[in-house]
Amino acid sequence: QVQLVESGGGLVQAGGSLRLSCVASGSISSINAMGWYRQAPGKQRESVATMFNDGITNYADSVKGRFTISRDNARNTVYLQMNSLKPEDTAVYYCNVVARRTWSSPSRDYWGQGTQVTVSS
Repeated sequence: QVQLVESGGGLVQAGGSLRLSCVASGSISSINAMGWYRQAPGKQRESVATMFNDGITNYADSVKGRFTISRDNARNTVYLQMNSLKPEDTAVYYCNVVARRTWSSPSRDYWGQGTQVTVSS
């Protein structure tokens, strides 16, 4: 089993900052990518930021310049620093990890339980 535990969500005023953390644990052979998705009420889940093993990062256009993703590979941890938050950033944020449980198993997606981020105007 692979477990993802998120922390750092909460309520913040517009213009404020939050930092999300996600720790991956369990039976993990290798991690290919770690990232964050979000889902607002009535909307589909969308990718926010992803960091691959080669250091390449992808960001949603809506968060570029405001959010920064980082990883601590030794601790299987991914962070999302969110600055200049806007009310439209309000959503449940989910950690996503693409990993192999053994060297011969295929890579698959694993998801955290989600953490609520609410930005008030």
